[in-house]
Amino acid sequence: MTKNSVVEMGSMGRVAYARIAPNEDLVVGVEKLCLAEGFSNAFVRGALGSLVDGCIGTRDGGVKHVKGPAVEVVSLAGEVRKRSDGSLKASLTGVIADPEGNVFGGPFAAGLNPVCVTFEVTLEEWLPDA
Repeated sequence: MTKNSVVEMGSMGRVAYARIAPNEDLVVGVEKLCLAEGFSNAFVRGALGSLVDGCIGTRDGGVKHVKGPAVEVVSLAGEVRKRSDGSLKASLTGVIADPEGNVFGGPFAAGLNPVCVTFEVTLEEWLPDA
């Protein structure tokens, strides 16, 4: 068990099914969807789509660029949290596959993951107790 465990009480709220448009960044798009739906905090519950190119973080703090076209998102998980200044911050992690079938995983770098044709995402609102 880790020493830095945090337990937060709360409940699940509304569910939104939405589409992120072509060339819009995946991470920024999820943040915009939460703003549009009025979600201050949310979990990503499902996703389907591809990216023009993929860009994920590496263990050493670098960034791995995965060239497309059509980098497939095999899985996506994450959450969106409201910051103390009121802005939203999405932390998304996933697995992607390049056109040759090579597979990579890690956190998605904000601003560097443009949606290819379309991207569908399911978000569930999180309502932490006061």
